[in-house]
Amino acid sequence: MHLIVGLGNPGAEYAGHRHNIGFMAVDEIARQHNFPPFRQKFSALVSEAVIDGEKVMLLKPQTYMNLSGDSVGQAAKFYRLTPADISVIHDELDLAPGKVRIKTGGGNGGHNGLKSIDAHIGNPFIRVRLGIGHPGHKDRVHAHVLSNFHKVDAEWLEPLLDALAKNAGMLAKGDASGLMNKLALAVNGTDKPKSEKTEKSKAQSHVRQARPKPASKAPETGPMAGMLKKLFGDKG
Repeated sequence: MHLIVGLGNPGAEYAGHRHNIGFMAVDEIARQHNFPPFRQKFSALVSEAVIDGEKVMLLKPQTYMNLSGDSVGQAAKFYRLTPADISVIHDELDLAPGKVRIKTGGGNGGHNGLKSIDAHIGNPFIRVRLGIGHPGHKDRVHAHVLSNFHKVDAEWLEPLLDALAKNAGMLAKGDASGLMNKLALAVNGTDKPKSEKTEKSKAQSHVRQARPKPASKAPETGPMAGMLKKLFGDKG
C-alpha cells in the first residue's frame, strides 16, 4: 500500500490557508477517484481505495501541523510501511506559486510538519513540494502561510490540484519525474506535445504568444468545488 499524506491544520477557519494546500490536494484525489468518506483513525482522517491498480490510503492528520508526525507514525507502524511507501504533500515557501518538486528525503526547510514526520519515521520519505511563494521577508512568513489564497491564485491552483489528483497513480507507482511533467504542463495551460506547440507558435504574433493560456477547468461539483468557490467566488 502507498500512503499519501496531505499536510494542513484541521478546522474550517484554516481550510483556505496556503498552509493547507496538502489537505486540498488529498481532498481532490479522493473526489476524483471516488474514495469512500473519510473516517477517524490514527489521529487523522483516512480513506482507502485503488488508483491505477495501486492500493492507496489518503491521510489528513488532525493533530495540527506541528504534530503531523504522530499521526503518520501511527499509520506507518500499523501497516508496517517504510518511508519509501509514504508520500507527503505540503506547501513550499522556496518555490514560486504553482511550481512543484518531488524528491525523496532532503531537508525540512523549517517546515514544522516535515520536522515532526522526520522525527517519527525518519527522513527518506517522498516529499511533494507545492510552491506557494515567499512573502519576501522572514517576519511575514507566518502571516503568509496562515492566510487564504488570493483570487488570482486560482489561475494556477485549480489546474494544479486537478492534475495532481488526476495523475495520483503516478505518485503511487513512484514516477516522480513523469508526474512533475504532467503538473508543469497543466499549470502552463497546455498538454500538447512540444513539437506541436512549437509549430503552432510560429504562426502566432508576439502579442498573441504573450497572452496567458486559459487555465484548466475547475471541478464544478463536490467538496473541492465548494472550497474553491468560497475562496475565489463563483465564476459562473
